[in-house]
Amino acid sequence: MHIKKGDTVVVISGKDKGKKGKVLQAMPKKNRVIIEGVNMLTKHQKPNAKVQQGGIVHQEGPIHASNVMLWDAKAKAPTRVGYKILENGKKVRVSKKTGQEIE
Repeated sequence: MHIKKGDTVVVISGKDKGKKGKVLQAMPKKNRVIIEGVNMLTKHQKPNAKVQQGGIVHQEGPIHASNVMLWDAKAKAPTRVGYKILENGKKVRVSKKTGQEIE
């Protein structure tokens, strides 16, 4: 998957199109990501031992990884992700827009 936890991404389709946020969780087996402040869901929480007070809780829901693009801070624009293998055999992600290594 081209997106990892901690990346800054931009939503490119759906109801939250154009929103930018940090990836809180990546689920590679399901090909989904949870992004801070995107796809907010309303959950009705019942009081229990862990949560003393019930009520309505707003939380982020997962969206498909194909609906987000990595934000390139150097280019200040969304970019596609490529891969490059270094001399030591390590595989790194590369920005297609600037050609520079990501993180």
